[in-house]
Amino acid sequence: MSDAPVNLTPAPNEPSARTATARIRPKDAAALILVDRSTPAPRVLMGRRSSGHVFMPDVYVFPGGRRDPGDHALPFSNNLHPLVLEKLLAATSARMTDRRAHALALAALREVHEETGIVPAGGPADLSRLRYIARAITPPGNVRRYDTHFFLAFCDETVFDLTQLRDTDELEDLQWLDIAAISGVKLARITQMVLEDVKRLMEADRDLPFENSVSFYSMRHGRFVRSRL
Repeated sequence: MSDAPVNLTPAPNEPSARTATARIRPKDAAALILVDRSTPAPRVLMGRRSSGHVFMPDVYVFPGGRRDPGDHALPFSNNLHPLVLEKLLAATSARMTDRRAHALALAALREVHEETGIVPAGGPADLSRLRYIARAITPPGNVRRYDTHFFLAFCDETVFDLTQLRDTDELEDLQWLDIAAISGVKLARITQMVLEDVKRLMEADRDLPFENSVSFYSMRHGRFVRSRL
């Protein structure tokens, strides 16, 4: 599919290219969109980044963060779905390997635990139920830059111990929000765009098949574009 321009101009309180002093290479990062579809209107878990964060303070985000060197060694019970792995390998440069792809998924789950307290119930995480939704590279000029991969998990497919859900130093005011009608909370532009992707995909098929299209948000020739993978 051809690329389309996307308006991701930083909001007033987001980091801006004007405030940066140097070009920063993007770091690998991953986020998990955890969806509860037990109600007629599917809900997504989000929390507010604390005001002490340099990058995107006081905005609501999905749990996630930078990939750590040891993430590849974290335990898991099943590999990524073949179609998800195929898309991860195709969506990135030749630097992507099976090991790095699995490390990204494990990073997302580790961050969920660190930022919300919840963990997969019944043993190591089952990566085979994760969908791959989007990839986004923070534009040059920001105080932090990440190459973020957005995964999605359904609560009823990937069992989590939600009794451990709690606010942390990383994410406050954790809430289950209606995907189709999120209002009253401050979101970053990219978060809004990824939520629209999830809404569109689930309207087409509530089960969200593994072969779903993946959005890639990046800057090209001085403007943001959305590519479909």
